[in-house]
Amino acid sequence: MRCPYCENPDTKVIDSRPTEEGHAIRRRRGCENCGKRFTIYEKVEESIIMIIKKDGRREAFDRSKVMSGIVKACEKRPVPMAEIERIVDEIERGLNNLMEKEVESNFIGELIMDQLKKVDEVAYVRFASVYRQFTDVNTFIKEIEKLIGNK
Repeated sequence: MRCPYCENPDTKVIDSRPTEEGHAIRRRRGCENCGKRFTIYEKVEESIIMIIKKDGRREAFDRSKVMSGIVKACEKRPVPMAEIERIVDEIERGLNNLMEKEVESNFIGELIMDQLKKVDEVAYVRFASVYRQFTDVNTFIKEIEKLIGNK
């Protein structure tokens, strides 16, 4: 690995440890020429998954969009950030395990709602109201009745 400071090709690994629940390796490296240290991460390169939107457009899966939607649903709720990250990790891992190049956006929305239902029912209803585009109070009430009926 080339040193990012002096471009020397001779660097050595000082320390290695797993991160992200073992899905990546963090390595501290040192340059034998300039003596500076830097950190690299080794992670399996995953293929790009295309998301088919409701209007037929296709766009690359964006982890930050999933994270943003869940964070908004969990705003002012007792859901720790670590739990939100776990949900996003699980969804991303599940999509990669499908071995599909394209996935419909409604499939991802349902995965998110399944996870939120387990973690926080208010966050679930918030997400569902936006995702399913609730148009009136009756739709809201029906969703809450379904939630109560599943207990």
